[in-house]
Amino acid sequence: MPGKVTIPVVWSRELPCEPSSVRVYQDNLGHWYASFVVQRDRTEAPEAALAGIGVDWGVKSTATTTDSRFDLPHLGHRRRCAAQLATAQRAWARRRRPKGHAASKGYLEAKRRAARIAKKAARQNTHDARVWAKAVIEQHALIAVEDFKPRFLSKTRMARKAADAAIGACKRELIERGRRAGRRVVLVPPAYTTMTCSVCGTRAKQRLGLGVRVFDCAACGYSADRDVNAARTILATAERDRASADDIRHSIASFRNGGSDAVRAGNPGLAGRENPPDSSAGIR
Repeated sequence: MPGKVTIPVVWSRELPCEPSSVRVYQDNLGHWYASFVVQRDRTEAPEAALAGIGVDWGVKSTATTTDSRFDLPHLGHRRRCAAQLATAQRAWARRRRPKGHAASKGYLEAKRRAARIAKKAARQNTHDARVWAKAVIEQHALIAVEDFKPRFLSKTRMARKAADAAIGACKRELIERGRRAGRRVVLVPPAYTTMTCSVCGTRAKQRLGLGVRVFDCAACGYSADRDVNAARTILATAERDRASADDIRHSIASFRNGGSDAVRAGNPGLAGRENPPDSSAGIR
């Protein structure tokens, strides 16, 4: 360390090779960590037992998949510790000194107590995301993931529950583990996935409100939970639209008459063409 400072290290794992650089940082609890940059060989995952799975993100259930055995329910770690965290934050605020005065030991201890409670919930979410992503990656060769960006939920009434669900952390963990294992990971735009029938490909004429939890197709009579139907539509998009390399922003497909009427995300004008260009060609 600079200044000839020596720090005892507790290794979490052996380094596969000599590190090229290291980053030392401190978290809000006062714990120090060292992150090393190393090169390692990719370890291929064993042969998948199942072909593919579609993942639809949500707030009521964090992840709904085409196979109910791999669903990730909303566990609500932050909600369970909300009362304890509020008590700690009030104690922290009471010990705050006027501006210009040094913080007291009681203030610093109350600050650390509140940080420990918040960190515990965050670590529980991270652990659940890793366990769930590992189970999904080990069993499936193709993972079709809704390319959902939960940032806009921070400005709605669902902000607290969306933050508790930690959709972004789950999505990152699933994509990263899929890359490492050499699985085929496809990101499908979320546009119209809830409105499109996963069986016949017919799109509903009106958007489904959040209070409508069952999708009913007027064309073929198919009925299913709206999240399950969306997950199946996402998987069908990845399978029928000739998705290319891993982790791509893939275009949504229309499945009417079993064709590949691909529509480039954000450009619905291509939907009316008889022979639209193949959106997957040339993507690396």
